[in-house]
Amino acid sequence: MDWQGKRYWIVGASEGLGRALAHKLSRVGVELVVSARSEDRLKSLVDELPGKATYVTVDVSDLKAVEAAREEVGEIDGVVYLAGVYWPMKSSEWDSTQAEAMANINYLGASRVVGSVIGDFTARDRGHIVVTSSLTAFRGLPGTIGYTASKAAVMSLAECMYADLRKTGVRVQVVNPGFIKTQLTEKNDFDMPFIMEPDAAATEVFDHMNNPTRFKKSFPTVFSWLFRVGQFLPDWAYYGIFRPKD
Repeated sequence: MDWQGKRYWIVGASEGLGRALAHKLSRVGVELVVSARSEDRLKSLVDELPGKATYVTVDVSDLKAVEAAREEVGEIDGVVYLAGVYWPMKSSEWDSTQAEAMANINYLGASRVVGSVIGDFTARDRGHIVVTSSLTAFRGLPGTIGYTASKAAVMSLAECMYADLRKTGVRVQVVNPGFIKTQLTEKNDFDMPFIMEPDAAATEVFDHMNNPTRFKKSFPTVFSWLFRVGQFLPDWAYYGIFRPKD
């Protein structure tokens, strides 16, 4: 990929993976518009970045706010959706407020942002859409009901877009990370195998974006095999492996 002079909108850029990816794209010559809710964190990110960058605050839970932000962002070559929220949740400990927030930010937020750019991209027959799902999206897991459902919806969103657009000039990609050391994973009280630093995860995402022929990337690679193979296991075997924590 020739990144020099491209213009990308990163939504969910204030912390963690989004912030790390912004640094990587800026270093290769991408002009960035970074978005999140926290104006202070966006200002500090723009000050840190080595290349040209601006910020636009946005609340992805609000369709009108997303549409207004898209108008302010202007013409872009690509968008990366990284915004997300997470709370551990067992089915027996259902929290409707948290479940709704995960669906609203993780999936519907992605849908709103994609919806704000896709008409322009398809009209030009040019553009790049990257959304973030998760290894949890491949099959249901105990203790993650709200998060896993929302990320499975994001994966399906990406797959449908790819099916529609793969023969056009609009490139669609999805990334499925495992555990990344962020404020979200600090909520977990269990061991997190192969947990990654945000910068290492951002390298994986950037490498995927740099591959114009690849649609889906799941990482860390070895850890992802467990989830991908799990899709093909019979129920008794799969749910025998992934048992609820006592």
